[in-house]
Amino acid sequence: MIHRGNEMRITFVNVGYGEAIWVECPQSGQDNAFTILIDGGSNLDAEYADCSTGRVRLLDYLKQSGVDHIDVMILSHIHEDHVCGLLPVARQFPPKTLWQGLPTDLHRHLPPMPSLRPAHPDRAKFADSLRDWQNLLLLVEKQGCNIRTLKSGDFLMPCAGMEIQSLAPTTQRVEELSKRIEDVFHTLDTELFFQKLSALDAAMNNFSLVLRLDWKGKRVLLPGDTNLAGYRDIPLEDLWAHIFKVGHHGQKDAADEALLRAVHPDVMVCCASSDRRYGSAWLELMELAERLGIRVLYSDCPPLPAPLTTPPPHRALQLELLPGQPMRIEYLGLEGDVLNGAL
Repeated sequence: MIHRGNEMRITFVNVGYGEAIWVECPQSGQDNAFTILIDGGSNLDAEYADCSTGRVRLLDYLKQSGVDHIDVMILSHIHEDHVCGLLPVARQFPPKTLWQGLPTDLHRHLPPMPSLRPAHPDRAKFADSLRDWQNLLLLVEKQGCNIRTLKSGDFLMPCAGMEIQSLAPTTQRVEELSKRIEDVFHTLDTELFFQKLSALDAAMNNFSLVLRLDWKGKRVLLPGDTNLAGYRDIPLEDLWAHIFKVGHHGQKDAADEALLRAVHPDVMVCCASSDRRYGSAWLELMELAERLGIRVLYSDCPPLPAPLTTPPPHRALQLELLPGQPMRIEYLGLEGDVLNGAL
């Protein structure tokens, strides 16, 4: 992708129920932006069966947008709607480096996932996400990608002007998650496997990476699917940001008034699907954010009652940041056009 502007772009691709965040940072003297991909949305056909709201597979969006490289691929946590869409993307665009909240060699020491298939569809999707996570890591490693573990306190400068701090998980949480994943992969007893798989699925959200991006005075908080309990190890003063991608698709447990006041964002982005699955885009939370003066935007098109505004069909939500200037916000239409009248 050619990016000659001076702005940093953050694009929330409409992948339905899931997240795929594309970040482009300008590089002085270079035509290509430094690119960061955070999560990949779902890879299930059913998620894209109805594209009337603009839903699009991440790989298709990147190809249509002219993307030609990925510098950093980040996996916030292992759930189907975050990891499974990354696998086809990595096959097409091998990333230079991949960041995750797990040990860099864990995937190599695991046996193949047991072939047991849970009857519950959500548990089956979680089993698929674990398999795709292992296959993704094996693939990018074979491609020569550098894999890095992130934990709270890590501070990175991936490109000029960009600082990324990992606020969670702690080292202890990284170790706990690693042991629980190993336990699931090594469990062959059917009943025990399903019990451990279900328990890990229920706990996985709060093992999410919580990242804070700082670019020339602009700050973005990206907590994956972290819900309220997942912020307990993070000092409140570290949460402040101009842009807050609310965790867990904006469900009831995603945030409360205390958290929103601590983050104190200008904009909150909610990655809720158009069917508001599992109570996503929880109305009381969306209304609370608006009352606090926070502008709420959406990656898909969840139907919302007045005075909340349902966004028009769009492929992506794009935010452009320039130092010392107001944020530019655009919904990109089904043909990639800018929906100027939508905001």
